[in-house]
Amino acid sequence: MSRRSCVTELIAPKPTWSFESLITRRKEDDEKLQLAGSVFSHAREGISITDAHGTIVDVNEAFTRITGYSREEAVGQNPRILSSGRHDAAFYSAVWGALILQGHWSGEIWNRRKSGELYAELITISVVRNAQGITQNYVALFSDISSIKEHQNVLERIAQFDPLTHLPNRLLLADRLQQAMTQAQRRGQQLAVAYLDLDGFKSANDRHGHDVGDQLLIAVATAMKNTLREGDTLARIGGDEFVAVLIDLDSVESCLPMLTRLVEAAATPVKLGELVLQGSASAGVTFYPQANEMESDQLLRQADQAMYQAKLAGKNRYHVFDSAHDSSMRLHHESLEHIRQALERGEFVLHYQPKVNMRSGQVIGAEALIRWQHPEKGLLPPATFLPAIENHPLAVEVGDWVIDTALTQLEAWHTAGLDLPVSVNIGGRQLQQADFVERLLATLDRHPQVKPTSLEFEVLETSALVDMAQVSNVIEACIQIGVKFALDDFGTGYSSLTYLKRLRVAILKIDQSFVRDMLDDPDDLAILEGVIGLAAAFKREVIAEGVATIAHGTLLLQLGCELAQGYGIARPMPAEHVPAWVATWQPDAAWCELPWLGGSLDSRYE
Repeated sequence: MSRRSCVTELIAPKPTWSFESLITRRKEDDEKLQLAGSVFSHAREGISITDAHGTIVDVNEAFTRITGYSREEAVGQNPRILSSGRHDAAFYSAVWGALILQGHWSGEIWNRRKSGELYAELITISVVRNAQGITQNYVALFSDISSIKEHQNVLERIAQFDPLTHLPNRLLLADRLQQAMTQAQRRGQQLAVAYLDLDGFKSANDRHGHDVGDQLLIAVATAMKNTLREGDTLARIGGDEFVAVLIDLDSVESCLPMLTRLVEAAATPVKLGELVLQGSASAGVTFYPQANEMESDQLLRQADQAMYQAKLAGKNRYHVFDSAHDSSMRLHHESLEHIRQALERGEFVLHYQPKVNMRSGQVIGAEALIRWQHPEKGLLPPATFLPAIENHPLAVEVGDWVIDTALTQLEAWHTAGLDLPVSVNIGGRQLQQADFVERLLATLDRHPQVKPTSLEFEVLETSALVDMAQVSNVIEACIQIGVKFALDDFGTGYSSLTYLKRLRVAILKIDQSFVRDMLDDPDDLAILEGVIGLAAAFKREVIAEGVATIAHGTLLLQLGCELAQGYGIARPMPAEHVPAWVATWQPDAAWCELPWLGGSLDSRYE
């Protein structure tokens, strides 16, 4: 079939015309045929026409130029002679489905020239049907877009690869890491993310110049990449920092030899001209999946943290991220932030637990105890939040708030006609502040109605031991102001006679753990007798905390300890309840009936 006859068949048959118009119509048809033939011949796009069975019946010159097949070689063949092998059966099935249902298909396709070279083409295939709707031909119009594809690949490479080492950059790393995480979940395997930083690279770069530094980076990157398996990824994410993603791991242990090889590769000597440079790398590694749901950027942060631990441990090594420790640290930081916010919002309150003389019935003071009025959890005891700030600067802020609030309450009680000394617990960190005394004086100045003698500080004996000289100086300065000190939880620390002699505390406070079991445990009873004897020998007052029953108080009185506090006397209470309690409290009759053993310590040493 000739090219002219083929194109003629594409024109639908026309109805019968009158003889007078037939010649005119034929002339118009000839002109259209000439135009169609001209377009077919001179089009820059390749054109191929097949019959209904897919056999090529005609091609144009552009087809020959693009594919390399002449018209004689193509006609009679199936378009499969151009197949690249890149597309599967499903792809071609989708193409035929579109042609049947829609009558056309457009898209990109990879084909093969006669020379064997692969090329990309943008193609549109259309169905040509006769008046009865029966398919007669398929017309394919296509153009070679190989150069566009090549330029696109270059742009993608620039966007996704490091120009110096040709390793994946941060953008491509993120994509590959996300794919690896999905694959690990699907396969039930693990992957490792290793964050590597070259040790001492900056000094080498500064000493020998950026050109040498670039060559060193290329050499080290190549050495590290060569230790990885196919499927693993090594990316450069900036400067002298690299990230390796190791996939298809059966266990954490199976990854460790690869990490060792990575670190060793980074330490391989590099010969650059007459220079021989040798560095090292510190690596941090984390694994996925973990107990908690993880995002890819969280894995990178974990590996980065572990890398810094490797640096601190001496460099030229790897460190495995400790997720349990990290979780604990996160919770700790969250707790600190919540406590800070609570302080700013005024959620803390002070409750007061009375201290009494069990024999005389005198209320000798009250201990200020912090509570957290949590908006959701209710009233929280100090044990639930104070340990979180024990070694944090926030402990000083909270401690200052307690002192100021206690002094404010003393003013309020004084105005109401109640003069009741208050003791405040002082933490070790707060006590060791160089300006502790100056800040205390400033706080007292803000409360001129409060006598310093109405304020007492309780300090743990373990805190006092941290810096004996500093604590001793602070106590001496406070005594000059008029503020007394008590040694809290006495007996639980070292209880050294030497430091008891050096610290001018006025009161020894027996820890409640000894008081609680004194009725049943002979050892605790012996400790109580010893502490009371020490207090007498050093001319100190002694007070017992944790008095829970009448029997506890009775035995303490028999041992010579008259001062006490505890649930058997009164629980800590809001400040507004204290005046009424003080006005109505009476000691138990059993305590009053005990024989007097010599009076108070004050009277003994007058």
